[in-house]
Amino acid sequence: MTAARALAVTLGDPAGIGPEVAARVLADRLPDARPLVLVGSRWALERGAAAASVALPDIPDVESPAELSSGVGLIDLAGEPSGFEFGVVSSECGSLAVAAVERAARLCMGGEVAGMVTCPINKAAIHAAGFVDDIGHQEILARLTGAGWTATMLMTPGLRVVHLSTHKSLIEAARFVTAENVLSKLQLSNATLTRWGLADARIAVAALNPHGGESGLLGREEIDEIAPAVAAAREAGINAVGPLPADSVFNRAIDGEFDVVLAMYHDQGHIAIKVHDFHASTTATLGIPFVRTSVDHGTAFDIAGEGVADERGLLAAIEAADALAAGQLARL
Repeated sequence: MTAARALAVTLGDPAGIGPEVAARVLADRLPDARPLVLVGSRWALERGAAAASVALPDIPDVESPAELSSGVGLIDLAGEPSGFEFGVVSSECGSLAVAAVERAARLCMGGEVAGMVTCPINKAAIHAAGFVDDIGHQEILARLTGAGWTATMLMTPGLRVVHLSTHKSLIEAARFVTAENVLSKLQLSNATLTRWGLADARIAVAALNPHGGESGLLGREEIDEIAPAVAAAREAGINAVGPLPADSVFNRAIDGEFDVVLAMYHDQGHIAIKVHDFHASTTATLGIPFVRTSVDHGTAFDIAGEGVADERGLLAAIEAADALAAGQLARL
């Protein structure tokens, strides 16, 4: 397998659990797996390994993925902050976390890697570092690529959910439910899923209001916005249905009736995914010109450095990136 087929893996905020879960994955990594180019700080990875009580394999420093034909290499961003502590918001750690994401994204845009996998960053830390418009990875990647429309898709075995909106307050998320926005996300979802090997995906569209709005008695968004968008999508050849009551649509998808659900806001989709299978859930970003997957958990400052973080999410995210880069979404 050539270096161009490697995946870039960012280590996340050094004060969080990202370096620890990465160290756990690397300690058990199979020698014939896809090459990985870690992007982050060696001192953070070593601290994570110490916290996890695992021994790291030999990981050479590299300047470019072209130097790596197999195994694991590290693009070392260095820069250990003075007085570093696990679980503490630090502008220096926030700056390092964003720098890693930006470096990995540029490797993707330059075709040097097959995709990128991200460990968690901390919103307070990146804001302290001056990135006030970057709420999370999705916003950073949209800024770097100039993407106009992006979306988050959460995946766990048996369930996939795309979100109409993510980082909005609940009242703003409800205002975002317009026919134009719903249709745009359906078009984006269909195009991306097709590119990832899932043509003619069966997309269920969740309702916003309880019981699907009860014919307008509990809200008119289903009548005025969502249903017209679904109709327009179907006219364009997209295999979409809805709006369907949110209290049943996810179970129907788990039973195999749909390939993906379009949720109307952050928690509507996230709760369904995390209740179904939290530890195996991952995130993929739609609308950017390369594959990006992520763990579906945060920096967990409350347990960072304690050696108890679970690496299954990162393993799943690496597997997901490998599948998407090969156009094999259906295998997940």
